[in-house]
Amino acid sequence: MGALQRRIGLAVVTAGMVVGGAFVATAEDPVPPQAVPAADCGPGSRPETTSLQGRVPKADFDSGRAQLGYTCNTEQVGRHGTTGGFKTLRYTDSQGHTCAFYDSTRIIGLDVIGNLLNGTGLGVVVLDMTNPAQPRKTANLITPAMLSPHESLLVNQERGLLVGVMGTLATAPGVLDVYDVRTDCRKPKLLSTTLAGVFGHESGFSPDGQTFWTAGAAGFTITAVDLAEPRRPRVLMVKSGVVAHGLRFSDDGNTMYVANMGIPSSKAILDDPSLQIYDVSQVQARARSPKAALLGEIDWPGISIPQVAEPFQRDGRSYVLEVDEFTDWFGDGFTVDFKNSPVGAARIIDVTDPETPALVSDIRLAVHQKENRTKEVLSDPGSALPIGGYSAHYCSVPTRDAPDLAACSMVGSGLRIFDISDVQHPVEVAYFNKPSKGGASALSQPAWDPDNDTVWYTDGTGGFFVVKLTNGVEDLLD
Repeated sequence: MGALQRRIGLAVVTAGMVVGGAFVATAEDPVPPQAVPAADCGPGSRPETTSLQGRVPKADFDSGRAQLGYTCNTEQVGRHGTTGGFKTLRYTDSQGHTCAFYDSTRIIGLDVIGNLLNGTGLGVVVLDMTNPAQPRKTANLITPAMLSPHESLLVNQERGLLVGVMGTLATAPGVLDVYDVRTDCRKPKLLSTTLAGVFGHESGFSPDGQTFWTAGAAGFTITAVDLAEPRRPRVLMVKSGVVAHGLRFSDDGNTMYVANMGIPSSKAILDDPSLQIYDVSQVQARARSPKAALLGEIDWPGISIPQVAEPFQRDGRSYVLEVDEFTDWFGDGFTVDFKNSPVGAARIIDVTDPETPALVSDIRLAVHQKENRTKEVLSDPGSALPIGGYSAHYCSVPTRDAPDLAACSMVGSGLRIFDISDVQHPVEVAYFNKPSKGGASALSQPAWDPDNDTVWYTDGTGGFFVVKLTNGVEDLLD
């Protein structure tokens, strides 16, 4: 079945069909995704200079205005380095030390000389965040996977394990590195380096920290790795035939939400992307020869390349905050049509019944809308890059239990903060964008520090930022 036949709109699901044993949601009249209301910027803000939400115009780079940055109900508290990759993580160890971990480059080899000269160093950077205004580097992790974890770096809060898989833009041999950060997060201790990852690219972690999952996109594999004994990782299952990005799990670890990038076909490089929901209870229970069963699947109007789906709950219902990366620049028929391809951005999906997931609302900026992707807008620095520009990459929530806020790294538009307390009507409430001369490159999964009302993220050409919420937005973190 083609993607267009599976679209689901904002309204109530009106029809459905069973494909291969899994229910695929459909809708009769898909509603085109719309931008959320723009933020109302309070005192102390330095807002965007155009009426087009999320845009940083070329004129601002020419005048020097862009280098001053754009803030709306936010202020910069701290900063470290000048580069960044795809993950920004926060962890507090058994002694009460709070640390940040971030990968220092988007692609291995890209920032080597600069990072060595400016003191950032290589691999995964470890920061002591005792004083958020002065992040202090305490280590660089430069084992094989940490030199190039691509999008796989994750920390498990339950067990204090920091894990990554060697990866590139496509894939790489799955060298899996496991570190202990529970004892002293400032000085992570290497527990193992093995080939248990099979292939690298993205990843997932069961909430109990017993199973790490690798998504080897170009290898078409999803691999479950037993970390009950982190010094001796053990492969539990390799599922083939899925081109997966991020893997996230229900609280009990039995349900897996897969950002399915689609598979190659005769008409497209990647065809029929979607969110897939799997029953992985056999893996969680350590059954012999475990299987993963597809429960349900959904796609949506304007889908591009699904990146990850972060679970949360509200009012007795289960949701995921799904984000697409970039635009659907692969296009039909192996063509690259960046200007006319849709920008996926983000959305909230109801997964209370995993067999019938339903789209609830979209989270996107005005600059993402097709009608606004004009020649003038796409002439803004960095905006016409097929792997960046005005698009999205990662979103996160501060808690799974009824979060009121979500933070999204939206590449050229920087860090954007949304009020999602009404899941049907998200609203932008804040933003922070500090572009370099070539434009912003906000790609990392944001981390939350509710104790200090701050959000952490990295910009690929700007480094690690500590951003404080202001003008009452911080109250939504309580």
